[in-house]
Amino acid sequence: MRRKDKQITDQRLLEDILKKNSICRIAFVDGERPYIIPMNYGYEGNEIFVHSALEGKKIDLLHVNNNVCVEITDSIDVVTSEKACDSGTKFRSVICQGTIHNVIENEKKIEGLKIIMRQITENTNWDIPEAAVEKVAVLKVKIETMTGKISGS
Repeated sequence: MRRKDKQITDQRLLEDILKKNSICRIAFVDGERPYIIPMNYGYEGNEIFVHSALEGKKIDLLHVNNNVCVEITDSIDVVTSEKACDSGTKFRSVICQGTIHNVIENEKKIEGLKIIMRQITENTNWDIPEAAVEKVAVLKVKIETMTGKISGS
C-alpha cells in the first residue's frame, strides 16, 4: 500500500470492519475484465459466505476461474470544503483476495446461510427449511490475503 499512514495493520480492526457490515462487493474474473457485484454476506473464521441463485453469471464464472476480490467499506462520510483539494471522504475499508467455492453439502449450506443471517440481523436462531436449501447456492470465499485502509478519523 502506497499510503502506509492509512494502512490498517491491526487484525482486530480488520475483523471489526468485516463483522459490523452486511454488504460486500465481490469481483470475479471474467476473461480479461472484472465482473463486480454487491452481495449480502456473513463472515466467520477467515471465510466469507454469500448466497446466490443456482445458475447465473457468477456461478458460471467461478467454474472457469474461482479467484475473487472482496471489498467492504464502512464509516463513510463525505467531507466538502470551499476548496476542492480540501474535500474528501472519511472511511474504513477491507480488501480480501481469495478463492470462492460452491458449498455442496446441505448441512454446510445451512451453516453458511445462518452465518449470513446472523451478520444481517444479529439473530442466531434461524430455522432454514431443507426445501429452501435445495433452491439456493451457498458460496464460500476462503480469504488468502487481507488489507485495510482508514482515511479520516
